[in-house]
Amino acid sequence: MDLTIANTFLPADDPEASLAFWRDTMGFEVRNDVGYGDMRWITVGPPGQPQTSIVLHPPAVDPGLTDDEKRVIAELMAKGSYASIVLSSTNVDEAFETVQKNGADVVQEPIDQPYGLRDCAFRDPAGNMVRINQAV
Repeated sequence: MDLTIANTFLPADDPEASLAFWRDTMGFEVRNDVGYGDMRWITVGPPGQPQTSIVLHPPAVDPGLTDDEKRVIAELMAKGSYASIVLSSTNVDEAFETVQKNGADVVQEPIDQPYGLRDCAFRDPAGNMVRINQAV
């Protein structure tokens, strides 16, 4: 089987703040921006990798969710424990400096993990955990 990850989805409760973060801080290109009423789905991705995208989507808009479930999602997002993504860089220290310089919410500076990775972590404006691993 020949599979490729095409899209992953991250909730974005403030589309403008999320767009600015992923475009201006992370250097991703905007591939699509679709609105429906007061909601937006924004597709971004790393330049030179058109086959891989992140869709920034409105959280908790599934019509099957109860009010309690929507409340739980909002609480988890506020804590930064609802969604996450792991990226890879050929120079994690340089990537960290760039992201930190642009004001990201730093969770962990680059460190060598006991399980063999060097990585760092921060949160995007919606509270999503973003980790960057040193490419091997």
